[in-house]
Amino acid sequence: MNVFIVYAHPSEDSFTRRIRDRFIAGLESAGHCYTISDLYRMNFRTDMDEDEYRREAFYRLEAPVPEDVRREQEKINRGDAIVFIYPVFWSDVPAKLKGWFDRVWTYGFAYGPQNISMKRLEKGLVICSAGNTMDYFRKTGLLQSMERVMLDDRLHDRVKTRELVILEATGRATGQATGQATGRENSSREENWDRHLDRVFSLARNL
Repeated sequence: MNVFIVYAHPSEDSFTRRIRDRFIAGLESAGHCYTISDLYRMNFRTDMDEDEYRREAFYRLEAPVPEDVRREQEKINRGDAIVFIYPVFWSDVPAKLKGWFDRVWTYGFAYGPQNISMKRLEKGLVICSAGNTMDYFRKTGLLQSMERVMLDDRLHDRVKTRELVILEATGRATGQATGQATGRENSSREENWDRHLDRVFSLARNL
């Protein structure tokens, strides 16, 4: 399987970077091929310029798509699966990744009345690290919200099967559930470390 990874994290000194590396190791062990867009390392431009806005707002298929966007669309259409790896920022994706959707999901490619050019992929997998626990996400309704936005809106029927995986309690300090970090080390982060990375490896192997 040819897998396109969209990775968004501003620091290489992060647990999310280890998730990325472990996922790639799983792909390689299973004989899968992959391409990766590391949005921060690429310095991917996330804000639309006026020409892009007018193309989307007025549904102008004849207007050109920027070269950096076209390259991302080509990566998608060469793949069989798309995988997003990122940390949860304020119950959503980092701004880099949100801007990637804003610019890459263009009219005529990812949406339109008919004959869109985006390939329908076999699998869409979302893997994100989060400081809060799954119990917190469920109790607050944030889990359902994240699934609705990421799976039902952004991926929707652009993929045949889609899944959101949240790797919980990976923040560096305690107190994430209230948004008040205490500065104390989060013991569950270390306790969950190997379990999360093993799960990521298995997800990659079983794509």
